[in-house]
Amino acid sequence: MMNTHDNELTFVLHDVARLMHVRFDHHARTWGMTRAQCVILIKLRCRPGLSQSELATLIEVEPISVVRLIDRLEAAGMVERRPDPCDRRMHRLHLLPAAESALAKIDAFRSAAVEKFREGIPGEDWDTALRVLLQIKDKIASEAMADAMATAGE
Repeated sequence: MMNTHDNELTFVLHDVARLMHVRFDHHARTWGMTRAQCVILIKLRCRPGLSQSELATLIEVEPISVVRLIDRLEAAGMVERRPDPCDRRMHRLHLLPAAESALAKIDAFRSAAVEKFREGIPGEDWDTALRVLLQIKDKIASEAMADAMATAGE
């Protein structure tokens, strides 16, 4: 018997995200990595030179967790910390060439997963779903920003 929540958008979104995370976690482990490490590599490819604090905010984890993850990626020769030219207390994070093979695996997995997810779904339905989800994301982000500004003004 289906629970009444099984057809509510928020529950379906949560379930889809959870299932995708579980699937990606499995593949990341076969590469000797964690999903969090993979996310860090992707974020640093898009935004090289982030500080550990900026990265922690971006991926929504505690700074100490980012430190440990970067320590492991640095030990694997994929990431390096470089001194910030303007603030000697801070380091900026940069990918090293060794990260490219991991990023290639991540990209291949993501591409194959999207291709598989799209099977049997008409292109216009996929585009509509993406557009709606982006609108929902924008509304939630705007609301969160307004809440943060209101809290800061108190």
